[in-house]
Amino acid sequence: MIRSYFGLTQDPFALRDIQLLSHQQEIHDTLRVHSQQGGLCLIVGRPGTGKSVIKESLRKLPDKDYLVACVARTLHTYTNTVKILCEAFKIEFESSAFKCERKLIEQALTLNRSGKMLVTVIDDAHLMDMENLRKLRLMLEDFPKNHNLILIGQVELLTNLDLAVNQDIKSRVTYSVITKRLHDDAMRDFIERQLDAIGLGHNTFTAGAMELIIRTADGVLRRCRNLCLASMLEAVRASAGREIDIDLVNRVLMQPHWQKEVDLTDF
Repeated sequence: MIRSYFGLTQDPFALRDIQLLSHQQEIHDTLRVHSQQGGLCLIVGRPGTGKSVIKESLRKLPDKDYLVACVARTLHTYTNTVKILCEAFKIEFESSAFKCERKLIEQALTLNRSGKMLVTVIDDAHLMDMENLRKLRLMLEDFPKNHNLILIGQVELLTNLDLAVNQDIKSRVTYSVITKRLHDDAMRDFIERQLDAIGLGHNTFTAGAMELIIRTADGVLRRCRNLCLASMLEAVRASAGREIDIDLVNRVLMQPHWQKEVDLTDF
């Protein structure tokens, strides 16, 4: 609907097409270095601060040089986690996690000898049972030494690792970073770069609309993206032309999920 109305050939603000901002590119480049040297890396931050964008940038690393295995279903048992890794490493799952561990290690060594760098990404790692994470870390000890395990999660992950019982994991961390809220200039740069990517002018959002979006997003990348998309949809619904003004953004902000609890009234 948006593509047809605005005359676009690709979806606006699509996660897979989002270009990294400068601080995200720095994190991405550092993770690649640890993929060459070996490491255990942590990316933590509030929801919507760009962790998923960095994960997607890793998944787009060239297949001829990297094997990136992503585990997103972290509430699963250790056995199911191993199943996901078997799928990523293109080996058949055996009857138990124990039997698969050896096959995973052998495949990892084979791929490493062929010149591939190995990266395992655990998303929402703060939800993963620490005992399962410990088992996974122990298995990965037998992977090639330049293998990189990346844990992505909310700040509770750091709290969990601070516990004395988890010091065996924390002591192996080689790099950690917190994805913080963006300042206004970085948020504006994000919106303008996304408009450039789909061939729309920076004046698609009026100055007032842009300021309102940035102020409402409050430095959270996901809120900014969702508000931009919702405003474009509102323009389509209202047949209001291809310029998105402050009135259109305010219509979106009237939806309950954008309002603070104190602004909501009982019916």
